[in-house]
Amino acid sequence: MTGIIGAMPVEVDRLIEAMENKTPETISRMTFWRGELNGTPCVVACCGAGKVNSAVCAQTMILRYGVSLVINTGVAGGVGSREVRIGDLVVATGVVQHDYDTTPIDGPEGGRRLPLLDEELLPTDAHASAVLAQEAEALSPGRVHRGVIATGDQFMSDVNRLHAIAARTGALACEMEGGSIGQACALAGVPFTVLRAISDNADGNAVEDFPKFARESAEKSIALLLRALPRL
Repeated sequence: MTGIIGAMPVEVDRLIEAMENKTPETISRMTFWRGELNGTPCVVACCGAGKVNSAVCAQTMILRYGVSLVINTGVAGGVGSREVRIGDLVVATGVVQHDYDTTPIDGPEGGRRLPLLDEELLPTDAHASAVLAQEAEALSPGRVHRGVIATGDQFMSDVNRLHAIAARTGALACEMEGGSIGQACALAGVPFTVLRAISDNADGNAVEDFPKFARESAEKSIALLLRALPRL
């Protein structure tokens, strides 16, 4: 069973429409759709924006549905690289939470490490990420990137803040769910990966760019997942 999580309806609605033999179940105000996508047993949910919602969703998929892989899909803002453009696809090699910081009490070495995991950067599953990257390149040649994705509970539209995150983490994209989904999965020992299509540049134009390009970018991620699922 593969779990697929998106924060917004636009990120998962097409997947739910394409699902066969589907049945819904509502838990913690989230609807989990269980069925088959391209012959693959899946459970798909829209978690709502933010780290708490997405972590609850991932944990529910793990405990209730026994998923063996969690995929976080959707859109993101491009970070710190002129090579990452609107419409590009980013497959995470790892995730960080850019707003987790206890350095005032734990010091620069310990203040970014997540409790119980003692890490800041959580690596994604190598096999699943490689498959997604291969299928992404087939779908959008020359517009696929591998790298770190940064997560925080803010919609990023401040270029100075953006540059600071990029300088510290090396992130190629910034969003609000991947890092917390990764943390829930790492704690449970369940593989995960994160796929994002770039909808804006997380800068001063992000508020205008996001609604223009979010649907088109999300549909790229959905098309890619439908191609890749049988190989995962």
